[in-house]
Amino acid sequence: MIERRASCVCGQVQLKAVGEPILVAACCCSDCQAGARLIEALPNAAVIRDEFGGTPYLIYRDDRFACVAGAEALEGIRLSESAPTTRYVATCCNSGMYLKHGPGWWTSVYRARFSGDPPPVELRNKVASLPPGVTLPGDIPAYPGFPFKLIRRLLAARLAMWMAGGMN
Repeated sequence: MIERRASCVCGQVQLKAVGEPILVAACCCSDCQAGARLIEALPNAAVIRDEFGGTPYLIYRDDRFACVAGAEALEGIRLSESAPTTRYVATCCNSGMYLKHGPGWWTSVYRARFSGDPPPVELRNKVASLPPGVTLPGDIPAYPGFPFKLIRRLLAARLAMWMAGGMN
């Protein structure tokens, strides 16, 4: 089974993802844009957005993702108290690491944190939230909202986790 490693810029925080991701997508929703701007504004923070303002992620089942070193340096950031997502930053070097959606069974790891040659982005979602004047290339599908392809793969991942005994 494929194993991918991700780390913060300084290397203190190390993540491991096993198997193929559920999906590789660039989220362009207003929350991902705001969260990325917040993280990128931290001192010496590395860029996590792409050139169009989207935030590319490799999305993994929770049972195939782990922090293997430096967990004590991770800090969760929420855009508001009621936000369903928490973005995790390595405080050692202010690297955005991953996003966790409230009750979700998946973790969205910032593509920029992976070493080597991570899989290419398959689609862009929530492009209707991009600022006026942003022109996207036609290289991959772009959806105004969350496409059925994403929802279908998340549901299939939940079913696979349940069948593997990874969920109650």
